[in-house]
Formats: sequence, structure tokens, C-alpha cells
Amino acid sequence: MLLLIVALIAAYLIGSVSCAIIVCKSAGLPDPRTQGSGNPGASNILRVAGKTYAVMTLVGDALKGFVAIIVGLTLEVHGVALGLVGLAAVLGHMYPIFFKFKGGKGVATAIGVYFGVSLTLGVVCALVWLALVAILRYASVASLVAAVLAPVLCLFLTHQLYYAPGLALIALMIIWRHRENIDRLRKGTESKFVAKK
Repeated sequence: MLLLIVALIAAYLIGSVSCAIIVCKSAGLPDPRTQGSGNPGASNILRVAGKTYAVMTLVGDALKGFVAIIVGLTLEVHGVALGLVGLAAVLGHMYPIFFKFKGGKGVATAIGVYFGVSLTLGVVCALVWLALVAILRYASVASLVAAVLAPVLCLFLTHQLYYAPGLALIALMIIWRHRENIDRLRKGTESKFVAKK
């Protein structure tokens, strides 16, 4: 139990490191929370700062989820508890203690968690996200679909029931963080994905 608590705290703190804010500050760019959609995540960085900084943010945010899972495994956390470690990392990204609890929507960090749980799961979820963005041009829709599919895909691809509860909770949190996007989608006012060149 003690090792699980340590893993959960470590995962939350790792998740609380906002790569978008750090990347923009290092590059002399405005705080992403004041630009575009106001979301400190890779999608918004792509819109307001371009591909290079977006890739840096995406990789950094995904690594947070992946590293959190590795920390959990190193501390011999397995099964349902490991899924909760992944959830802690995503919550850290969404509500970062280092940035006044104002974070992103957790999608990239969640994908990092998927990679940590299973390489195949991570690849499939990432491909689903990329395909839907390319076809529909709505990053929010791609994120929601990938998150909702993750627990189901995990069952089919890894045959491990243990991870599903944590991944399902991650999906619920991602849906919650996208509630404004969902409202705009219903009204037909959601902005399509357009990257800054």
C-alpha cells in the first residue's frame, strides 16, 4: 500500500509538469493559456506556435504518462492499481499543482499511459486519434473517441481486465474536460483543426 501511495503521488507530480507552458516560456512565446483555445496542450500549441513546438509539447506530455507507468512498475505496482497510477498522471496534467491547478485536457498524457500499459494499445489509440483528426478535422472528436475506445481496446489487445477501470476513469475525466467542446459540437460552432505554419 505504501508503494502504491508513493507511485500515485509521483505520477501526479510528474503529470503536473506543464510541457506546453515550459516550451513556450523557453522559446519566448506567450503563455499558451492566453492564446488560441487557452488550453496548454499540443493541439493549441500547433495552432498558435507551429509544428516544432507542438511536437515538443506532445512528446513531453506523452512521456509524463509513460514515465508514470514505468515508475509504478518499478515500485511493483500492478493490475488495477497501475491503471490508477496512470489516472494520477492524467489528473496531474489536468490540475497541475505547479500551475495553480489550471492544466490541459489530458489526451497526450493519456496516450503516454496507454503506451506504458501496452505498446500495441498506445500505437492503436494514437493512430485512431491521427486518423480522425485527418478525416474530421476536429481534435476534440478524435480525443474523445480515442479515450472512450481505450478501455475496450485494452481488453481486446492485452486481454487484461485489470487496467480497464483506470482507463475508463481516464476516459470519463477527458470527457469532463471536453464538456465545452461537446457543447460547441452540438451547436455546430466547434472550430476545426488548423495548424499554424
